[in-house]
Formats: sequence, structure tokens, C-alpha cells
Amino acid sequence: MKPKICTILILASILFAVPFSCLHPQFIKVRDNHFILNEKPYYFVGTNLWYGFYLGAPEPKGNRERLVRELDRLKAMGIDNLRILGGSEKSDIKNSIKPSIQLSPGVYDSTLLEGLDYFLSEMKKRDMHAVVILNNYWEWSGGMAQYHSWNGGGKVPDPEEDGYEDFMDYSAAFYRNEDANRSFMNFIKYLINRKNRFTGLRYFEEPAIMAWELANEPRPGGSTRNAGYYYKWIDTTAQYIHSIDQNHLVTTGSEGTMGTMNSEDIYLRAHQSRNIDYVTFHVWAKNSNWFNARRYKETYRHALRKAEEYIQDHIELARRLNKPVVMEEFGLPRDLELYRPGSATASRDKYFAMLLDLVYQSARAGSPIAGSNFWGWGGEGRSTNSDFTWRQGDPFVCDPPMEAQGLNSVYDTDSSTIKVLMEKALLMKSLRENGTMEEENTSLENDTLPQNIQDPTQHKPRIRY
Repeated sequence: MKPKICTILILASILFAVPFSCLHPQFIKVRDNHFILNEKPYYFVGTNLWYGFYLGAPEPKGNRERLVRELDRLKAMGIDNLRILGGSEKSDIKNSIKPSIQLSPGVYDSTLLEGLDYFLSEMKKRDMHAVVILNNYWEWSGGMAQYHSWNGGGKVPDPEEDGYEDFMDYSAAFYRNEDANRSFMNFIKYLINRKNRFTGLRYFEEPAIMAWELANEPRPGGSTRNAGYYYKWIDTTAQYIHSIDQNHLVTTGSEGTMGTMNSEDIYLRAHQSRNIDYVTFHVWAKNSNWFNARRYKETYRHALRKAEEYIQDHIELARRLNKPVVMEEFGLPRDLELYRPGSATASRDKYFAMLLDLVYQSARAGSPIAGSNFWGWGGEGRSTNSDFTWRQGDPFVCDPPMEAQGLNSVYDTDSSTIKVLMEKALLMKSLRENGTMEEENTSLENDTLPQNIQDPTQHKPRIRY
């Protein structure tokens, strides 16, 4: 920067009370096996808000007033890291979101992209950070299967009709389809170089973006025959992103070993690339058959024990890779697996408290774990159908369209869950400044939430340092 220009910017920062660091955008980086922002550790409790760009679109597709309210609620809770969807592809699959950003290869819905612009600009105003998902192994946003179909793969198997085994093999064939990957790379280049119409910044210049995520839960498929293609795809795609964007981190979006055929070796090989800056895992007690919400009293302790083990295992794997790790998805159904707002969340509250406390205690002790994103924020969204299915035009909660709307969503009326999230977010933020904080000073006042919820801190998880 030329000396005169630098002087002007410094004077402007003094005159207009703008921090000089704001004039030099700061990006989250990795130092050793920790995140760093503005030369301080970066820890967080975040959420999944994949549908934010839909709300950010202009009416009639979007609902910007709701988006602003949701972001204000989350910021007030201390939730300032959002895992969001940055791409979706038009699909004939019954349970896929509609409309989509990409209508056919290289043809985009400009209003939804404007929605993403608006979403990121509003996050930036609130000093929030986004992890932007670029693709999807699963069917609900088009994803890999649609890229494969567009490029000679034929008709996509519908999991509802053909079963998930056939779909998973079809989706994993994407890694071997060079034309499909070329289409995906074209989208990556387009998005990263896009100029945000509200901020004037290219996406690669945007400090509100923390990281690019290759895909939601990319798996090598149901057998090892795609493993070599899978490793290569991760490395080459991440390398390509870094070649056009030196400011942002890149991660995979992996579920952990449950997404790599329960193989630690496959997980480690997939993440050893120097182009992958940090690693991820997801904890789903219901999907893993650890927990049955209809028998929550009998299965809760088993679910908690298995979740603790899974978290500890992936902290150890991250340590072996010498990279930070994020628990970027975890959730639990309401008691008795009811979907209606206002139904009990006692098991979820205790489960969230235990998992988040484990993350905090481990981070405080210096382990590689840096944060978490619960699944997910439904906010003021509500299902409008008696069968709790999603249909085009319905309000978004956070459950994808192939799941019951309300299955894992946290609503703005779930006060006991929100209390847990606020307390744990405060603890994680304390690590940004001090690296430690006395836990008893972070509790919210008892009278701020309903009195009939049991103390979620009764159980103390085992910590591996």
C-alpha cells in the first residue's frame, strides 16, 4: 500500500471511529492446530442455517425481514458461526429443495444468488462468520448426483423409490466423472469470484466467510472401489479453491469415520492433504441407532456415552493430523419424537449441554477442537402441514425436505434449549479472550427460563486432553 493512502486510511479510522483492522479485512486462519482471528484464538458455538440464502432472496421467493430477525436472535444468543448452503442444483428427486441456484450447468437463478449476497452482507453487519457448503453427497439439494446426471450419468436413483444403497453408489460415481467435476469447478470459480451486490466485495475478499466446504457429508460410497478417486477429488478440489482464493480456509464437510465406512485409515487419508486446513465430524445419535426418542429414558445414557466416545476419537484423529477440528453437526429429536413446537425437549437439552461442555472442557485444555454447529436453527419457521412434510413454498425450518419438519429443528420458543446454547456459547467465547474462564460466572439467571427443566450439568463427561 502506498504511504499516502495508508495515512489517509489511518486518519479515517480515527475520525470516523472505524477500527483500522476493519480497513484491512481479517480472515480466520490456522496456526498449529487452532483457529486464529486478529491474532487471538477463535472458538465458537454455532448453528446450521443452510436455508439462509432462500430467506435473503427478494420477494416473493424470499423473506428478508425474517432473515434479519433470525440473525438478530442468533447474535443475541452468542451464536455467530453459521454453516450455510452456497449451492443447489435443480433435481427431479421428489424430496429435494426447490427452486435451486443452478438450473443447468452454468445457468443460475439470479434472485437466489442475490439472496446469498444479502445473507452474507447481513452476517457481516453482525460480525458473524459463514462456512459455505459448495456441494452435497445427499439428494436433497441436487449435489453430486445431479452433476453426475448432467454429465452422462443418466437418471438419478430416487432414494425413496430405489433405496439409499443405489443412490449412494450413484452419487459416489461423481468422483470418477471428469465432466461432472469440470462443471463443479466452473461453479466454484463463478461463486468465489462473484461480486456481492450489497458489499461490493468479491466473495474471495469477504471476511464474513470463514471457510469453503467441499460438500455436505462427502462419502467414498459403500465400498472401497471409489476410495482412490475420493482422495484425489478432495485434494484436487481443495487445491483448486486455494489457487483462486488465498484468504479462506477449506475443509471437507465429512461426518467422520461413520462417513468413511467406519475406517480411521480412510478418514485420515482423506484429510491428510495439505490443502485441507481443518477437519470435521458429525454426531447423529438417532441415525447411528444409539438413541430412540420414543424410548428416551431407556436410551439416553447409551446415546451420550457413544457420542462422547465419537467426539474423543475425532479429537484424537485431529491431533494426529495436527489440524483443528469442528463438530459441525449434532442434533437430537424432541422427547417421544414429536415435531410440534412446544413439545418437550428434556433429553435434547441435557444432550446438548453434555456435548457442548465436553467440547468446551477439551478446548480449554488445549486440544484441537475449536467449535461446534448444532443442527439446526428453525427459528420462527413452522411446518404448515399436518403430516410435517415439506412442500415447495413452505417456510423453511432446518430439517431437509426428506425429513419430518421439526425433527431436529430448534425453534425460537425452545427456551430451555436456548438457555443451554447461550451458556455454552459464552464459555466458548471466553476462550477467545482469556483461554480460561470460571464456569460458575457464566450461568444465566435461573429465573430467565422455565423452572421445570432439570439441571443439565449434573452429568460430567470424561475429558481427554
